[in-house]
Amino acid sequence: MDRLQAFHTSLLGGRVEVSDRPGGLLGQYDYMITGISKDHVPTLYQWAGGADAFDRLTELFYRKVHADPLLAPVFAHVGTDHAHHVAMWLAEVFGGPSHYTDELGGYPAMMRHHLGLGITEEQRRRWVKLITETADDAGLPSDPEFRSAFVAYVEWGSRIGMANSQPGMTPPSEAPVPRWGWGEAPPQS
Repeated sequence: MDRLQAFHTSLLGGRVEVSDRPGGLLGQYDYMITGISKDHVPTLYQWAGGADAFDRLTELFYRKVHADPLLAPVFAHVGTDHAHHVAMWLAEVFGGPSHYTDELGGYPAMMRHHLGLGITEEQRRRWVKLITETADDAGLPSDPEFRSAFVAYVEWGSRIGMANSQPGMTPPSEAPVPRWGWGEAPPQS
């Protein structure tokens, strides 16, 4: 065990595992301090509480969105099932079942919903702020590992949605739903 590993072990009192991926966030190694075996790490979907947690999140969230003067006009056209569809999307992204892909068309369908909306940076930021605040109201896990992954996806996904909402954009006709985990996302080509 090197000095940095020993420091993290003594400081945080957890078991330190060194991943087999070089060049991690801390330099030479990517440390994961956990009491969970690598073979039994839950998905973000499982950790959040499954489909019910994402339905709860999106129901509360879209109530706020429809009452928000900046965001309400962007979502004025959506149907009553919109919150559930977004819950299905988030569930799939965070490692749950592929219901959004199987029933609603996956990534290309999600991107088509953003076409022509002309989402502004101010609207994107408000969307991010509201959904991260609503995660508390919905009782999603508040541990830093989950929230870090959740906020990372929300930031990334909202920027993709905003980009695809601009005039003249044509999203890919074939692409998989992103699968978000406890680590980082690779760069998009």
